[in-house]
Amino acid sequence: MNTPSQEVYRFDSAGSLLQTSLPFPRRQGKVRDVYDLGDCLLIVSTDRISAFDYILPSGIPGKGALLTTMSQFWFDAVDRGEIGGRLATAGTPLQHHLISTDVPKRVADRVDTEPLEGRIMVVRKAEVVPFECVVRGYLEGSGWQAYQDSGEICGVALPPGLQQCEQLASPIFTPATKAEEGHDENVPIDVMIEQLGLETAEQLRSTSLIVYEDAAQIAARQGVLIADTKFEFGVCDGKLILIDEVLTPDSSRFWAADEYEPGRAQRSFDKQFVREWLQNSQWDRNSPPPPLPEDIVAKTAARYREGAERLQAGTA
Repeated sequence: MNTPSQEVYRFDSAGSLLQTSLPFPRRQGKVRDVYDLGDCLLIVSTDRISAFDYILPSGIPGKGALLTTMSQFWFDAVDRGEIGGRLATAGTPLQHHLISTDVPKRVADRVDTEPLEGRIMVVRKAEVVPFECVVRGYLEGSGWQAYQDSGEICGVALPPGLQQCEQLASPIFTPATKAEEGHDENVPIDVMIEQLGLETAEQLRSTSLIVYEDAAQIAARQGVLIADTKFEFGVCDGKLILIDEVLTPDSSRFWAADEYEPGRAQRSFDKQFVREWLQNSQWDRNSPPPPLPEDIVAKTAARYREGAERLQAGTA
């Protein structure tokens, strides 16, 4: 017998899916609910949105489905050899965790699956590498701040005189520790080497750079710049595989190539409207965050959609 939908799903007034409670063991992240199905995991991308390390009480309608679609877009490119083909030539083909985006029968037998359609990934289990693998092709965000302070990012020295959002001569790898609470911490690669060993750290670095470079070429053909991104890897059957979401607006900065101008902040296809509204509000960042106004929700949803549509235009 199926569990009643009102006991399984919680939506906000805009129709955003904020919570799932499937009858399987669950762990909850800021955006995704991850269920253990025994031989695999079921990842549900909700419409939750976070900012400044808080999950907001308002969601962004359709966001979870969009993130899932974009991740599948990139995983399909890996399967076709458009991303990571050089690794296959070198004898170490790039693998990822995605098995299917169809709702498994064992789930459909227990709950109404309509709210899950288009927003789930069935994935292989893996031991998660405890580092975010960050690649930066342009100078923005925490990298821009670090450069202004010290002229380097995570121990990588950069030339003097660079502007905000300027393209780097070549992409750089700047790992970060994975924090259970609060911010991830950017660290030099020496910290990764010390914890994981030189061979594994170098494999993570070289693989991350190759995936970024290949993806950036695909995006550039669609008029989209990938300013930076973070990858996650896991170990499955003794091999490193690409896991989690990949190259979405929640893990990357996407800019429109036809609007790009170094020396200033760029219009990003992500949650910048949310960040700016919160920064200009009376919220103290030490108490529960306030609900988002309807216009901020609508503008943010439109910005996410625009990035996805630009990226995937003409690829169907």
